[in-house]
Amino acid sequence: MTDLKRVGPADAHALVTGEGYVYVDVRSEVEFAGGHPADALNVPFLLMGDSGLVPNADFLEVMDGAFAKDAKLILGCKGGNRSLRAAKALSAAGFTDIVDQLAGWDGARDEFGQMSDPGWSRLALPTEHGAPADRSYAALRKKTKT
Repeated sequence: MTDLKRVGPADAHALVTGEGYVYVDVRSEVEFAGGHPADALNVPFLLMGDSGLVPNADFLEVMDGAFAKDAKLILGCKGGNRSLRAAKALSAAGFTDIVDQLAGWDGARDEFGQMSDPGWSRLALPTEHGAPADRSYAALRKKTKT
């Protein structure tokens, strides 16, 4: 596995707008609907289960069905942990142009819970709410399962 490229929210926005990267939000469907980077797609790395977040067994299958292995992808989550894990999983599965967005949607926090790096939403970068039909997890999963 190659070294993973990691960038802050402003650099992630620049890659999306200037270099053709696609932003994939790996948070849950509920989190995504509450707000996400404009034009992002939603493929949760973890799903909400009865006992909290559980691994999404379909994550790699949906990503593989939605994107070519050489697609330019930026992964983001709430604070940077899930997206890093998802990026490593995709890299191990053969995806070659994965960028992890540090600080996620909300921001990274230090060991005391204090904001250490602001996320996408705190930097006033373009956002949207809801689950756009063509970019929702349900839509992407349906394409993979047909």
